[in-house]
Amino acid sequence: MAKGFKNPTFSDRANASAAAKRALLQRHKAAPKRDPAELAAAKERHLAREAQASAAREQAKIEKKAAALAAHEAAAAEAQAAAEVAKAAQPKVPTQAELKAARDARYAARKARQR
Repeated sequence: MAKGFKNPTFSDRANASAAAKRALLQRHKAAPKRDPAELAAAKERHLAREAQASAAREQAKIEKKAAALAAHEAAAAEAQAAAEVAKAAQPKVPTQAELKAARDARYAARKARQR
């Protein structure tokens, strides 16, 4: 007859978990430590990369602002040119004074012909 599977009790599971944690802690303590000079060199490389990335971000930001300013100036110049073209295409509307002057000139010409 085959023996059945024995379900582990809570204390068995807790003991197995504690043993696994102890084994993990032992492996961690036994791991070799990094050399302080190597750590300093790695930190120095990391800081150099950060400085280079920061400079690149600043340069990109400056270039983006310059491109936006150039695009804004180009759009403003284009709008100005379009406004000038539209203004030139509009018929000149005479002012009230000009209308009165033309009417007076016609009246004077008519009076001059009648004499």
